[in-house]
Amino acid sequence: MCMDHSFKCNCGSEEVSITLKNEILPPETLLAVYCPKCSKGVDFNPATMVRDNGWILEYEMEVASLLAAGMPTEHKRKLSPELIFDEDYCSWRVVYPGDHIDSIKEREQILALAKVDPKRYLSEMKAWANNRMEKLRQEGWRKANDRVTV
Repeated sequence: MCMDHSFKCNCGSEEVSITLKNEILPPETLLAVYCPKCSKGVDFNPATMVRDNGWILEYEMEVASLLAAGMPTEHKRKLSPELIFDEDYCSWRVVYPGDHIDSIKEREQILALAKVDPKRYLSEMKAWANNRMEKLRQEGWRKANDRVTV
């Protein structure tokens, strides 16, 4: 089970939805979120932070280490901010902050086709998903790189 948790960035101008895969790590694992505005003045520490397209997430690695028992053995051995983020133990809900909202809006246009032309609906949905991931990959979002095309 994955629950969503909301966090404000350090400067307070952005709110993001974070998912904690299987609730293995608690919300306290995430010390700070820095949006592109407030990340400019951050002294980046790769031992506790991960970058994603102008954003920085800072983790409490001691908490993560202590509570990593629920992770697969290979993840426990390689525990890092990148692994925590990339494997969704404490990461954006979907691909980027706000993606869960934006994708719904984009899909609404295509959903209307489902009742009138199901074949075209499937084709349009597949094209939309693949084109969208390619666009997000080119924009530099980390999680867009690990998605499979459909």
